[in-house]
Amino acid sequence: MQRQFEKIAAYLNLHFNKVALFFVVFYGVGILGLSLPATYPIFTKLTPLALLLSTVAMAFFHSSYSEKALAVFGVIYLIGFGVEVIGVNTKLIFGPYTYGGGLGPKLLDTPLIIGVNWLLLVYAANSVIERFVANRFLVILLAGLVLVVYDLILEQAAPLIEMWSWQNNEVPIQNYVAWLVLAILLSGVLRLSGIPVKNRLAPVILSCQTLFFILLLFILNRP
Repeated sequence: MQRQFEKIAAYLNLHFNKVALFFVVFYGVGILGLSLPATYPIFTKLTPLALLLSTVAMAFFHSSYSEKALAVFGVIYLIGFGVEVIGVNTKLIFGPYTYGGGLGPKLLDTPLIIGVNWLLLVYAANSVIERFVANRFLVILLAGLVLVVYDLILEQAAPLIEMWSWQNNEVPIQNYVAWLVLAILLSGVLRLSGIPVKNRLAPVILSCQTLFFILLLFILNRP
């Protein structure tokens, strides 16, 4: 299994430009599918698969695996998922919000994929920031800030594709504060563990997702 994984990783790294182009087209098709009334219901259900595909693809470009790395990734998933469970059921962390059907199967009113989403975003943000900043504590802080900016866009787009919605359609300030705290916490877990986060595909995925949500706002918010 490990040898097969390494072969696939080597092949994908050799053809990185094609992989990057694939995801540009992939997210472009997603925008088109969500823009058309006939295909909108289908594409809203594909969001979990898109997140999984993006995460698995990035996994093949991760530079070094170990039991420690897998454990840290698992901890980030569990913390991210656990905080969301508490948040959606108590309304005390992020504010009053409810998950729709766009993120797939749920446990305790929380999509199982949401922990994967936190892992993907935290890993990608740290990988991108580390390209420009050497100090790991500054990387942690900046990664948190990057994810808050990302969330400013995401919160406006999420209800449009049935990911989640807010009471009275108002996103409270506490949501962004909680996002910053949780993003910094998870970035700290990742960076202070010493696990390398160099990843060629991370900037592509993070950029594609950000542009994806920006374009959806323009397209689906049309009068």
